[in-house]
Amino acid sequence: MRAKPAITAPRWLHAGVLGLCGLWLAPSPVLAQAGAEAREYRIPAGPLSSALAALAAEAGVLFSADARLLDAHTTPGLQGHYALPDAFTRLLAGSGLELVQEGARYTLRRAPPMPLAPAAATAPTIATTPTVLPQIEVHALAPPRERNYHSDPVVALARNDTPLHELPLAVTVIPRDLLQDLAVQSIADVLTYVPGVGAAQGEGNRDTPVFRGSSSTAGFLVDGLRDDMQYYRDLYNVERVEVLRGPNALLVGHGAVAGLINRVSKEPTWTTQRELGLQAGAFGHRRSTLDLSQVHGEQLASRLNLLYEDSHGYRDDFRLRRFGFNPVVALRLPGQALLTLGYEHFQDQRTDDRGIASYQGRPVATAPSTFFGKPEDSPTWLRLNAFSGQLDLDLGAGLRLHSRLRHADYDKFFQNVFAGAVRENAGRLEVALLAHNSRMWRRNTLSQTELSGSLDQGGVQHRWLAGVALDRQATDNLRATGFFGDAPGTTRVYVPLAQPQTTLPVNFRTRPDDPNQRSEARLFALYLQDQIRWSPQWQLTLGLRHDQLAVDLQDRAANEALASRDRLWSPRVALLYQPQERLSLYASYGVGHAPRAGEQLTGLSPDNQDLQPEKFINYELGLKWLVREGLEASAALYRLDRGNAAATGSTSDTQVLVDGQRTHGLELSLAGHWRPGWHVMGAYTWQDSRVRTTLSPATPAGASMPHVPRHSLALWNRVTLDARWAAGLGVTLRGAVFTSTDNTVRLPGYARVDAALFYTVRSDLRLQLNLDNLLDRRYYAFAHSNNNITPGSPRALRLGLTLQF
Repeated sequence: MRAKPAITAPRWLHAGVLGLCGLWLAPSPVLAQAGAEAREYRIPAGPLSSALAALAAEAGVLFSADARLLDAHTTPGLQGHYALPDAFTRLLAGSGLELVQEGARYTLRRAPPMPLAPAAATAPTIATTPTVLPQIEVHALAPPRERNYHSDPVVALARNDTPLHELPLAVTVIPRDLLQDLAVQSIADVLTYVPGVGAAQGEGNRDTPVFRGSSSTAGFLVDGLRDDMQYYRDLYNVERVEVLRGPNALLVGHGAVAGLINRVSKEPTWTTQRELGLQAGAFGHRRSTLDLSQVHGEQLASRLNLLYEDSHGYRDDFRLRRFGFNPVVALRLPGQALLTLGYEHFQDQRTDDRGIASYQGRPVATAPSTFFGKPEDSPTWLRLNAFSGQLDLDLGAGLRLHSRLRHADYDKFFQNVFAGAVRENAGRLEVALLAHNSRMWRRNTLSQTELSGSLDQGGVQHRWLAGVALDRQATDNLRATGFFGDAPGTTRVYVPLAQPQTTLPVNFRTRPDDPNQRSEARLFALYLQDQIRWSPQWQLTLGLRHDQLAVDLQDRAANEALASRDRLWSPRVALLYQPQERLSLYASYGVGHAPRAGEQLTGLSPDNQDLQPEKFINYELGLKWLVREGLEASAALYRLDRGNAAATGSTSDTQVLVDGQRTHGLELSLAGHWRPGWHVMGAYTWQDSRVRTTLSPATPAGASMPHVPRHSLALWNRVTLDARWAAGLGVTLRGAVFTSTDNTVRLPGYARVDAALFYTVRSDLRLQLNLDNLLDRRYYAFAHSNNNITPGSPRALRLGLTLQF
């Protein structure tokens, strides 16, 4: 690592306020390239010092300045594609300052006054001898880079460069800066500050978001392509997370019924950057990441992200190990083409923890750390190998071709000994323990190719998109039941509630009713979308997608073959009105489908293979307001209907289709730069999600959907205190929720406070302390069923270090 160079100054400057804005030191070839080559900048309005620091950090250059020159100067920010000298000039416009390059360094100084016209006569000059003051070396801290909590102007999943406040749909973008400040540990943590979306437990082995009252394990994308295996995702290689609410089947197809989570991967930045991250904290938390970005000439750049984690947790006998390896290369091809190739190997191995049981309508009274079951017989792991390719081609005349390909091999296993119902026996409480395991292999080969362009006809502008998708997904699924002790048929044992673990041996065997299946799903889809703007105020979006989905399933246990053939039409209509440039009002209608094969494409049975897919219809009114550059607010009022739900017919062996569920809701959000040095991310949701028609004895009409609080609120604040220090404070409020549709067990609402402290040692070294559950309140985070409830974490401290080199 290169040492920070010193600057010299007259002695009288020593008493003043000095600053060395030495942001990031790049090798001289990269410096030259950064100056000559234009790049995209998104620097928010605010103090000029922060804006210059952000620009230098993004460009990878070093500059020095007397901090007094920057006092009281502000800038409207910088948004656009500029070469480095032009970018500096635009930020300094009107400040009376200029930046002069001296070798590998830039120096900020007052711009010389404009020369005066020569006078008719000049006074005689008097020779003077300049006074040379002693020079001293001054080392001062560079101002920290301004954080960015507001969304990027463009949402990757939208497939075009429409500004976020002109998109007629509910979407929240969680940028990298917020992910780092929160030190998020899971997808559930990300969703805390997203309105309309919560999380369920997922049986302790998978992410399970709840979108507008509907839980899903398949609403996940990576760079716009499906990542629908059931597992816990990490964010070590993620640039930002985009969360869409409501059916968004136009660009994704089946399964996009109530929302989507798209992870945008880190890609080569065409600059040289190196960042090491280390974390350690309470309950044995240990984690390290490495992010390396390198330029290999004008045509080739690469990026490598690494992860290693070996942690315990606040739950007894819990263990987590993770490893990630993700290299990506980008190649500039002739003809304005960019080819990006990537590979990821990811492993996640942990204890499958399904939480605690309930009794008399609420969680049992026990310590948050108490493990129910048998931890040594409850492992879960995933191994992922994924290859990806992306081609972006500028065809000229406003036409662009965008093609993506992803092949992923998943190998997933989980096994758990977990809690069942609690009973009273001979004056003491006992809890039932059950066990099973499951192994699933999946091979996804997914492709999308899109052509986009714009067309002006008679004053009407069309921004159109046409695409084709080809997918193949092959899945093998095998499940076994756990038998306790030596008795051949003992699938349930009772243990004292005060000591809810067992030492009995557990044997796992496949029973006739345990799934043993192989399925293959093939998809062919065509879709079109046109954004029609006939005036500065009005825009109409029309879209239509047609999917041909074929699923074949071989049930090895029953020795029968099952199949379904679906032709799905997914329309989308949205009308946008902009009374002002920064304010948008919209109304939208969208449709999504859930096939009978289920989220994991293994759910076909003789009873449902001929039934129509479930149909989700979303009606939405929304408002988006760009309050000012860097601060945005939004609101959405919606109704989501779930139709074609399967219910028990006149006889127990028949099924009929009925209106299954309706959710009403209001979502509010605020994100960005509240005032200089103060950044916020907030979300409020009101929801009412209910069963419309009795689906089974455990799902009666009128029941509230599980995991859906009536009210929820989350607000995170980060405040810059000075050049070195910043602090964060977050408040989360959640109302009570039911754990299942029978509405017999309720998790009480809670309030949780989180805090953080940030210290910049120097421009390339930061320290971060996160304190979760600051007030050490007892609460219940989420559930899977009436007897799978996860207690929230007690107060936990984590210390992080980030080093750029």
